[in-house]
Amino acid sequence: MSRYFTEDHEWVDVDGDIGTVGISEYAQSQLGDIVFVDVPEDGKALSKGDEAAVVESVKAASDVYSPVSGNVLEGNSQLADDPSLVNSDAEGEGWFFKITLSDPSELETLMDETAYEAFVAKL
Repeated sequence: MSRYFTEDHEWVDVDGDIGTVGISEYAQSQLGDIVFVDVPEDGKALSKGDEAAVVESVKAASDVYSPVSGNVLEGNSQLADDPSLVNSDAEGEGWFFKITLSDPSELETLMDETAYEAFVAKL
């Protein structure tokens, strides 16, 4: 499995043609305590860069953008009951949605973990 990041702090884990999307540890730390997450509906078609989800914290509400194009397979239903999963495990159980990649070449425009760490270090 390969993990890629966007400059907007989304990540996508890719396994075959399935991507699992969430926000980075850095993003959740900037947001603070997360109180609500709205994930996309199953079957929703997304293009790279589309608003896919909303995350609200005690500080602010932020859009989460799709790092790749495709169709949503499922949203993480656990986040409705326990949005704090994003705080406790942003890059694991706190994932937002799974998507079927329609154009895997889009991954070439994203950063790998090393490049993302360097990007965050400059912020």
